[in-house]
Amino acid sequence: MRHSLDMTGSPRAAAYGLGPDDVQALRALASVQHYPTGTVLVHQDAVEHVFYVVSEGSALVYQTLPNGEERPLYVKHPGEFFGEMALIDDSVRTASVRALAPLTVLEITEELFDEVLQRSPTLAGSVLRNAVRSLRDSDRRTIEELRAKTELLDHAYHELQAAQTQLVEREVLRHELEVAAALQRDMLPVEFPRHCDLAFAAHNTPARQVGGDLYDVLRVDADHLGLLLADVSDKGVHAALYMAIAHTLFHTWSKHAPSPAEVARHVHEGLLDASSKDEMFVTAFYGVLNCKTRELRYVRAGQDRPLLVPGDGSPVRDLPGDGRFLGMMEDFAIKEYRYTLVPGDALAVYSDGVPDATNERGERYGTARLRMLLERLRGRSAARLVEAIVADVLAHQGAAPQFDDMTLLVVTALTPECC
Repeated sequence: MRHSLDMTGSPRAAAYGLGPDDVQALRALASVQHYPTGTVLVHQDAVEHVFYVVSEGSALVYQTLPNGEERPLYVKHPGEFFGEMALIDDSVRTASVRALAPLTVLEITEELFDEVLQRSPTLAGSVLRNAVRSLRDSDRRTIEELRAKTELLDHAYHELQAAQTQLVEREVLRHELEVAAALQRDMLPVEFPRHCDLAFAAHNTPARQVGGDLYDVLRVDADHLGLLLADVSDKGVHAALYMAIAHTLFHTWSKHAPSPAEVARHVHEGLLDASSKDEMFVTAFYGVLNCKTRELRYVRAGQDRPLLVPGDGSPVRDLPGDGRFLGMMEDFAIKEYRYTLVPGDALAVYSDGVPDATNERGERYGTARLRMLLERLRGRSAARLVEAIVADVLAHQGAAPQFDDMTLLVVTALTPECC
């Protein structure tokens, strides 16, 4: 993939940087430092708390990929700045910065950062524009890379499909699908974040070698977890590729948007940008769980309503919520709901492959049977609930073929004596 750099300085500095007068004014608060060519000022994945404004020279912003390759992102010129995101959200550096020429910078520590922003409205506005631009650029690069990979995989799939008439080519197809299935399994977590008063368990069985369902428990920050279960409208390889895009978008935006509704909106927009097939869409349940208060803020984007098993012994009931699926029609609005888990509660989130499982007589498993099972298993562990649901669905299905991907995510709020 080719990468382009802005080497001109002036148009971008006007939009995202500071003028000479602003730079001069900042010298009163900042520390002026000089670095020779090749010096690395910012280190990717490191925890650093310094903000830089370029006074003279130029610097390259770049990322180091897992294979060791450097991917250039921008060149920073006089009046432009870098390092602000780590001070805004106290996160690790997402890129490195190296001096391209003898470099003079104004260094502003974390302690002075807020004061500098208050004194310089120009800088505050530039920091805000630069932060928004960085998020958009990161999202665009992710989608472009995923689109390129999707096109390559889609092309490979069609070539293999056309070769099924010959035994050798069918064997190649079988092998490639096994690899894709293994890669897809690697995307789904087998271990979940540990909390003494919360427990998680999950299960996924695709109807084909690869499927379009996904689940995850995302680490949003130290006090919050993201609960995700989603289902792509299609099946097979196309669904698996679309699922990979949706998974990446949820991971990306869960770190930047605390609101589940906002995350869903960004995922919706990302899927619209990534897909050329109008008939593809994603249903999803996404919630952010406060690990201290157990408050769950969530959205239901066309996904089956989760079932709540209350810890107080009251009947199993639907978790309320309505919303439209993601990634198909332009206009999008979704409502956010809240529920606070209490000790003994269990929440079962599932794809439509559970109630739609059909036996040899064409009878659906249905949500009524799932409710009765959860009533009987009230108080059991998350792992036991998942195990029992899967066993009951398979017992109902019997020898009939599996029609749809089957995915479950269960969370239980433990009682104090269990902690």
